[in-house]
Amino acid sequence: MNLDLSENNQLTTEMINIFQYLHTYPEISMKEYNTTAFIKKKLTELGCRVQTFGNEPGVIGEIGEGSPVIGIRADMDALWQNVDGTFRANHSCGHDAHMTMVLGTLMLLREINLQPHGTIRYIFQPAEEIGKGAKMMIQKGMIDDLDYLFGVHLRPLHETANGHATPVILHGASVSISGKIIGEDAHASRPDLGTNAIEVAASLVNELGHIHVDPMVPHSVKMTQLQAGGESKNIIPGQATFSLDLRAQTNEVMEQLIKQVESAVHSISKFFKVEIKLSIPNYLAAATMNHDAVNIMAQAIEAVLGKDKLDQPLVTSGGEDFHFYAKERPHIKATMLGLGCGLTPGLHHPQMSFDHNAMFSGAKILTTAILKAMKQG
Repeated sequence: MNLDLSENNQLTTEMINIFQYLHTYPEISMKEYNTTAFIKKKLTELGCRVQTFGNEPGVIGEIGEGSPVIGIRADMDALWQNVDGTFRANHSCGHDAHMTMVLGTLMLLREINLQPHGTIRYIFQPAEEIGKGAKMMIQKGMIDDLDYLFGVHLRPLHETANGHATPVILHGASVSISGKIIGEDAHASRPDLGTNAIEVAASLVNELGHIHVDPMVPHSVKMTQLQAGGESKNIIPGQATFSLDLRAQTNEVMEQLIKQVESAVHSISKFFKVEIKLSIPNYLAAATMNHDAVNIMAQAIEAVLGKDKLDQPLVTSGGEDFHFYAKERPHIKATMLGLGCGLTPGLHHPQMSFDHNAMFSGAKILTTAILKAMKQG
């Protein structure tokens, strides 16, 4: 089967047009309504059975029937960040490219007139950046019957060279914890009449530095936001809000970190005699390796790029809600393709750029993986 996009100018032009539209009109998490409408239109044009979710963003496309059921997932949301002095939605994490590649697989399958032996489900998921989109798809039953699930993520140049790819990205677990220190304000000349929330926060930072878990497992705990006080500079603020970022390479160590953070907060609260409230969401799960899915993706990379361009599994401290799928439904054989694309300066940088030609390779690798999974059954 010919998957050589270089011989199909119409298909490559269509992929570039899709990417340019998605890049030009980014939307932030759970606001991806126009993106949903655009993807729905494309899926319908490409012959998919299509499902949307009423007032919620996200869209499912499906071709074929029966088993195996192979899922391919793309994240849809952009980041909200300062770009050239203006805060706006910005696709600096590559989700516009991910959607383009996943649609590209559908176009390639149509090009070779594939009559699927089984079902191929295209999952366009909102809200990856805030860790809610995968949970939404799980709650709506969109993955319960999947046998395989493939994802894709652009990789920075310092991780994966342009023209190379890895068959699995071993993301770590991560969570952002919000906290509030609740005390009493005081006049700056009467510190004994209140509790300085800034001092409470500083002590908490120091206490976090004494958290210890398995040193062989990469992990970190740090305060990333702190807001205290108002316009007046002669008031000791009794209240403050803060955020903590926790990361760990395994789910087990993440659970240990969360417990120790709770213990540290309790100790600081007791010492200063103030209330500290924590809001702890479900953490982004760390990746687990499914060897069947990884082997299929490795074979696909070799077939498209060559054996010398196949990299080892990539371990990264970043987080991805893609891994919720396998964590919540362990029967699914899942892996995420890591695509080298000359990406600089880095993910989430407002000026992130990459080699757009890599999207063609990514689409071919994913299509090849789908075909191989279909044969595996």
